[in-house]
Amino acid sequence: MYFSLPFILASLPFLTAAVPLADSPASRGIAIAITKRGNTFNGVADPSELLSSVGRSVAKIQTGFTTYERNTGVAHPLSKSIKLSGRAAGSGGDPLTDFSAKLWFGTISVGTPAVTFKVDFDTGSSDLFLPSPKCGSTCSGHNVYDTSKSSTAQDLSKTFSLAFGDGSTVTGEQFTDVVSIVNLTAKSQTLGAATQYSSGFSSDQFPADGLMGMGFQSISQYNAPPVFQTLISEGAVTSQVFGTKFAVSGSELFIGGTNSALYTGSFTYLPLTVEAAWQASFTSISVNGKSVVGSTAAIFDTGTTQIVGDPTGITAIFNSISGAQAAPQLGDGIYTIPCSFNTPISINVGGKAVSISPASFNLGAISQGSNTCVAGAFASPTLTTDFWILGDVFLQNVYTAWDVGGGRIGFATLA
Repeated sequence: MYFSLPFILASLPFLTAAVPLADSPASRGIAIAITKRGNTFNGVADPSELLSSVGRSVAKIQTGFTTYERNTGVAHPLSKSIKLSGRAAGSGGDPLTDFSAKLWFGTISVGTPAVTFKVDFDTGSSDLFLPSPKCGSTCSGHNVYDTSKSSTAQDLSKTFSLAFGDGSTVTGEQFTDVVSIVNLTAKSQTLGAATQYSSGFSSDQFPADGLMGMGFQSISQYNAPPVFQTLISEGAVTSQVFGTKFAVSGSELFIGGTNSALYTGSFTYLPLTVEAAWQASFTSISVNGKSVVGSTAAIFDTGTTQIVGDPTGITAIFNSISGAQAAPQLGDGIYTIPCSFNTPISINVGGKAVSISPASFNLGAISQGSNTCVAGAFASPTLTTDFWILGDVFLQNVYTAWDVGGGRIGFATLA
């Protein structure tokens, strides 16, 4: 059930410049390879999973807004742009994998001696958690983080509880310990040792062991610096930037700069309006060269598959695409397109028009052998016209520089 609240959107200037990355540390960075497991089976989309993905993403952002207010004492400027639901809501690199097009995962090591874990890297949240031996059957199949076997683990005598949009929950205890990504080490990192995973985190649905947030401290449930910010404060990285490339193959998370081999030209930057999740503003969305959605605040989120927008704006997009149709039989907010879809769609970010490839916008056929496919933009009744989420459907088409130190996000053309 949804209920409306009055909304406020803080009006802030959105300045942009197309300039080379200032510190250009690409040659000294570390790359983590990432691989994507799609949300299709033999080319057929799973609408229920895609709808669940939207619900998780919106609820995650909603929870972040609540946490932001608790941590900072002021309301997040976009907090009333979501119609609340009844649910609670040096340098280096690493390969990533996307499970069911939900989140991208790679490997980290934790503790002394170091133990390796698979974690989802999520720019829409800020905390690291792993299952503990106390987790029992709900964590079966996952590698566990046993603090009693780590000489560097320190109990903070605090608990935590995280709620996700599909009803999944994670609860446990907070510790500090050594956390490393390849050879970059955070010596005193706050993380959670989970004593309870709900069914949404069972190994058959969630192949990573845990999750590592890549947002800002203001939305940390622990109110502690995320891993990348700890690497910065402890001097483990020479650049306060991480870079991402998302693709069917050759995907990468690059820690401590950007990988110049994966992009061409200069970056176009957007300043972050709030350092919480990665929030900026796109200038417009165009279909067939005609603007159909104007300037809108957006959160750029590696933990979201689709482009998610308000019903009015999403309808405007599909009204301009030949053969597109609303598909309520598949789920509220889903649209279909011909599988032969090749309509030009672009999103303008600070003067840079990012073309959305047909391959990334087509999420798969509605059934085996069908000529009708699920489109990569969904309408969410929980969003107002003031706020969208730009997930993998957008991010697959650019190389992205996530500039923590500069408080900005940059986009460059893929090589």
